[in-house]
Amino acid sequence: MKVSEMMTRDVRVASPDQTIRDAAAVMAEQDIGSLPVGENDRLVGMVTDRDIVVRAIAEGRGTDTQVRDVMTSEVKYCYDDEDADQIVRNMADLHVRRLPVINRDKRLVGVVSLANVNRTGDGKAAETVLRGVAQPH
Repeated sequence: MKVSEMMTRDVRVASPDQTIRDAAAVMAEQDIGSLPVGENDRLVGMVTDRDIVVRAIAEGRGTDTQVRDVMTSEVKYCYDDEDADQIVRNMADLHVRRLPVINRDKRLVGVVSLANVNRTGDGKAAETVLRGVAQPH
């Protein structure tokens, strides 16, 4: 199976200049825990609900803080034409629940998450990601 066959395609993207309040509202509306951050049609980061709490709220920053101030800029990603088994192992090794998916033109085309892996019905693959995510890092 290829990543493109299991990924979520309808992905909302945050802007680095957007406020964390706006990003959090999108996360709440979509019932998701992270947003890819894009600028000039390029993936420049990821922002998670945890980033907002730990890097902003816990430090006393306001809700008008820009996404760029709390996002993770070193983004791990995968390609849509890669083998899903390899990506599952990569997610486990990286201890991540989700990866942005780009095409060979380096354009964001989706996100693959633990939930996507679980929906494939491959219990062993889902267990592999879950064990990797649950390990301390």
